[in-house]
Amino acid sequence: MTFVQVIDYETRRFDEMNALIDRWAEQSSGRRTATHTMIGQDREARTHYVDMVEFASYEEAMKNSQLPETDRMFQEMVALCEGMPKFMNLDVVRDEHFNKQLANRVFEEAAMEGDMSVLDEGFATNYINHDAGREESTVIGRDAMRSDMEAWRAAFDMTFEPVAQLAEGDMVTTVWNWRGTHKGTFMGIAPTGKTYEMSGSTTFRCLDGEIAEGWWHYNPGVLQRQMGGSGAPYGS
Repeated sequence: MTFVQVIDYETRRFDEMNALIDRWAEQSSGRRTATHTMIGQDREARTHYVDMVEFASYEEAMKNSQLPETDRMFQEMVALCEGMPKFMNLDVVRDEHFNKQLANRVFEEAAMEGDMSVLDEGFATNYINHDAGREESTVIGRDAMRSDMEAWRAAFDMTFEPVAQLAEGDMVTTVWNWRGTHKGTFMGIAPTGKTYEMSGSTTFRCLDGEIAEGWWHYNPGVLQRQMGGSGAPYGS
């Protein structure tokens, strides 16, 4: 279970605090178990800060706290604070990233299940699509995305298996394995009835609850050659 330690403190010496954290990160390299840190400054009280440090589990956090570098950092941190820092230890019981959910709906409900209403709900009308596998690599408009997806669905019964997914800021990247059974003409190749596989990744930029831009990286030429074609770019 993911574990987060929250440190609440007051300081007028944040530049020194920042340098202290940098030193700790450098000195504990290769042994620290923290996976993510974030520091927030109170807009209403500019000397008030909150640090949030994420770990894979409580046990990993305890390993981190036992490092001599962590103990030294804590002693120096206290000296930079106005009073004693306050600590909260939190087991994460719910962790949702709305942009990840939106990206997953595109793969699961639209691409795999054929619910094209997801595109109307989830994509901006002026959505910008960058497709490394197409001859015309950049296309603007939600309708173009719909047309492209319908063409793939007409050619294949397909699945997307997520391998890894990372969300940061307004960007979500999904690394996937694709598998499709060839049932309709694709890139000039008549249906073979065979099942093919390829790997790729998709990055979506999300704004105001909609997908505003997307980058698809894969190699349809490899897929076409598996099917007995020339390997020419998709859309040519």
